[in-house]
Amino acid sequence: MPSADRRTLFLLAWRHLLVQRSRGLFLLFGYAVGAGVMMVLLSIGEAMLVQSRDVSLVGGGEVTVLPEGIDLEGLRTGSVGGLFLSIDRARFLQRQLLGGGRLADAVGPISPAIERKLVYLVRDGGLVPLRAGAELPGAARAVGAGLELLDGRWEDSPADRAFASPTPEQLYHELDRWHSPRPDSSWAEWQYFNVSPSPDEWWYITFLIGGLDRDGRPLGQLLVTRYRAGLPPARFLSVAAAAAVRYDTTTADLDVGSATVRQRAGHYRIVGQASGTGGAVSFDLEVAPTPNAYFPAVELTADRFVSGYVVPAIRATAAGTICEQRRCRRFENMASYHDHNWGVWRQTTWNWGQARGSQMSVVYGGVLTGDSVASNGGSPYFLAVVDSAGVRQILRFRRIEYQGRHPVAPGIAAPDSFRLVAVREPDTLNLAVTVRRAQVTASGIASKAFLQMRGDFRISGQLLGHPVADSGLGFFETFVAPKARR
Repeated sequence: MPSADRRTLFLLAWRHLLVQRSRGLFLLFGYAVGAGVMMVLLSIGEAMLVQSRDVSLVGGGEVTVLPEGIDLEGLRTGSVGGLFLSIDRARFLQRQLLGGGRLADAVGPISPAIERKLVYLVRDGGLVPLRAGAELPGAARAVGAGLELLDGRWEDSPADRAFASPTPEQLYHELDRWHSPRPDSSWAEWQYFNVSPSPDEWWYITFLIGGLDRDGRPLGQLLVTRYRAGLPPARFLSVAAAAAVRYDTTTADLDVGSATVRQRAGHYRIVGQASGTGGAVSFDLEVAPTPNAYFPAVELTADRFVSGYVVPAIRATAAGTICEQRRCRRFENMASYHDHNWGVWRQTTWNWGQARGSQMSVVYGGVLTGDSVASNGGSPYFLAVVDSAGVRQILRFRRIEYQGRHPVAPGIAAPDSFRLVAVREPDTLNLAVTVRRAQVTASGIASKAFLQMRGDFRISGQLLGHPVADSGLGFFETFVAPKARR
């Protein structure tokens, strides 16, 4: 274009701006906003490109799962925000929440990895800081992040396969393993089973190790309680010396005298005999957990307080023989449940419940103690909902509302009903329980009595964007303060 024409266009544009000032300013503002947006987008794109090539962030696959709130730049540069990066219960996430059947149509291969984790090597009495990483060879190759080997082999080890896809026996040994006792007189650990031959009959069976002998070895007990409509509760007990208690911190197996727990191929065989108010009882039962119906191990610690909890079988069936006074009955397909607790139980109380509906099962609980991190004013309780695909949602709630009172022992009353409301972001679940029967037991805690209840439950609400409703029977526990008698 000739220079004279360019001068003419410039002159016309300038005069137009002077005459139509508001229109000109509007056009300039729009041009500035457009240019600014374009620069921001180009900057973000460049940053994403740089990060995608960073060795600290490359992991293969299409989606990277990180702990909530983690700073990507801190992770990349190794700042304090990325120094202690960890994902709790990664096995549970790998096997069920991300890699389970619920998301099978949306999620393909999964590859867990640890990148440049800070570890310390003890050498010659000193500490040597190191950076270490780990991943599963087969899983890494499946998401396109396999190593290019110059020599040797890079294959899954037995431990790798047990992490990603354990056999049922490996899974339940891992979930249900025993723990080394602490040197504390209130330390106890137990496996608890309940079985329900009918809505009007149920049994509590507890294999417990707790208390220490003079050599620091734990003592053992088998506790059995039977409830049957029209009859008073019957309690049975068998005590074993420390020398007769055998357990393994890598398996679920236990010996308490002649009473035993054996887990093989994902099924539990529990055998024992005890005596008490109802005479003598013996049992030989096989408990079969429903696949995927488990809750991973959690442990609360604060100062000297420790409380651990895992539910290997939120939903299970049991079959076998129960004998009372040498009269034996054979049962099939009994509703059952199994959990495992460990910790220091000095001045500790809890609220707990598990219920089984036609389509879903629920388990809730929370530990309360003066030293507990659970009593810090937040939401001390959790509620887990389980269906055929496993854990559907885990919600939190702050309190349980007990209603009504009916006497169960001198000076002690049980609620007629109770309810709670648990939430997690947009999800809300209402649990309402009508108490059928209650039984009180001395707890050993000052001014507290231990209350066990059997009741009908109803749940309703919304989970993962869908309405839910179910009902059935459940077991529930709490502690109550006896009413002072005049």
